[in-house]
Amino acid sequence: MTRKEFIEQVGIGAAALLIPGCFGACKKTSNSTSTSSSVDFTISVASGALATNGGYLIQNGVIIARTMAGAFIAVSATCTHAGGTLQYASSTNDFTCPVHGAAFDTSGNVINGPASTPLQKYITTLTGTSLRVHS
Repeated sequence: MTRKEFIEQVGIGAAALLIPGCFGACKKTSNSTSTSSSVDFTISVASGALATNGGYLIQNGVIIARTMAGAFIAVSATCTHAGGTLQYASSTNDFTCPVHGAAFDTSGNVINGPASTPLQKYITTLTGTSLRVHS
């Protein structure tokens, strides 16, 4: 085997190893953050942030808010644009991302970009002072 043939064989072997990785990197990706749809947990609203109207907290990747009217709402806590952690604004009854200013309504729908994908919304069930958040 000549030097030229050896170099050609090494080059072909290296290309064979690298091509699958290159194709894998070309897959379409999204800026949205995936959220587990199998959420199911219970928290107490007897004290803490959810004991009063307008409060909110983040637990298990979910932001749970108590509106000024006293209703409980829960959506994924991560902005679908760049992955920032959302905050609840009781004065406007929406969720905002401090990173780039995206805003979402209480159903998780985008009301202000740059986000274009809605948030995952979860069901809330109040029994006494126990709030169940689930899919």
